[in-house]
Amino acid sequence: MEFFKGVNVDWMGKAKYFVALSLTLLAIGWISILRAHGLRYGIDFTGGTLVYVRFAGPPPIDQIRKGLENAGLHDSSIQGITDISNAGTQNDVVIGLEKKGMEENDESLDAGKQAILDVLHKMFGSDTAGKQDFNSITPSALTAYLTEKDPLSLGVNAGDRYKQLAQQLTNTRDADHGGIVTSFDQLKNAGATQSVLNALSAGFSLGNFTIRDVEIVGPKVGAQLRRQALWATLYALGGMLVYIAIRFEWVYGAAAVIAVFHDVLITLGFFSLFHYEISLTVIAALLTLVGYSMNDTIVIFDRVRENLRLMRRETLPVIVNRSINQTLSRTILTSGLTFLTVLVLFIMGGEVLRAFSFAMVVGVVVGTYSSFGIAAPIVVVWNKYRGQGASIRAGSAADKRVAAEARR
Repeated sequence: MEFFKGVNVDWMGKAKYFVALSLTLLAIGWISILRAHGLRYGIDFTGGTLVYVRFAGPPPIDQIRKGLENAGLHDSSIQGITDISNAGTQNDVVIGLEKKGMEENDESLDAGKQAILDVLHKMFGSDTAGKQDFNSITPSALTAYLTEKDPLSLGVNAGDRYKQLAQQLTNTRDADHGGIVTSFDQLKNAGATQSVLNALSAGFSLGNFTIRDVEIVGPKVGAQLRRQALWATLYALGGMLVYIAIRFEWVYGAAAVIAVFHDVLITLGFFSLFHYEISLTVIAALLTLVGYSMNDTIVIFDRVRENLRLMRRETLPVIVNRSINQTLSRTILTSGLTFLTVLVLFIMGGEVLRAFSFAMVVGVVVGTYSSFGIAAPIVVVWNKYRGQGASIRAGSAADKRVAAEARR
């Protein structure tokens, strides 16, 4: 599909504007990073505790924050989560407690988790003394309770039956009601008779929140993950440099890698400007963008090589311009569709995917632009510096003969 026919844009003539735009974006982003004393890393890299909490109604985030500060947890963070599958409700929050010092150990991390749980139970726990919270009970504990009370009058052989019933009740609570039951009558569809419901109401209370999950990352593990993420990115760039150097020529690999570095640095600058944290999912997004930007650059370079065989008497800037114009429809189609997809993910994906989708949105735009605005001009400038403004040397022997004839 071709949207644009007969396009004749002088991209190389506008290269200085592209470079000026890139330098401006890099300067703004990295001034922000320096003023903030570095990038904001998530708990994945710094170490700490994440507690996922679901409330029966809209969570009182300001009240939670005040309770955590009163408990001395000043380094805690609170983030609301929108559940798209539940009509866009936002009843979940993630409470994070960072532990940045390498001296922190597992015991202190466990203490941080317990401190968060203590604050939540103190502020939002059930007021009914002596009763467990049904919304946090485990199947095994519920089985033991039902076996002891024996509401179905099954006698000594009740173990297996109550084990099955307890599993059904907790599954209904978690799968059908999101982990929060506000009335024991909601369990009737799980096979609970009235006698069972009476036993549950007598022995349990119904809290208005439940702990969905707890994640603990030690600071040493976080530091190791940070190093591995850096090396993974460098290995990916190195592998692509070698591939393009073999496929074309080393200068094309260098130009493509510089363009990818440009994309990553600008994206990180935007992360600092908009106060997003760097997490493992963001690293995955950056690696995805490395491949995406490199692919777009290779498409243009491959068309440049084809046109060198057909346009032997033309100068390299003219050939590069023609190649970019010929691939413009393909670029608009693929990049446009990708951008629309990640934009929808950014708008509707919720807070959990917000940083990942933001990296994709910024990266797709910057990666597409850098293919013709950064990588291609680097090749043209290098060949002009070498006195070969009318030629490009490809990897194969046939392409080298074509390039030699073009120089003559």
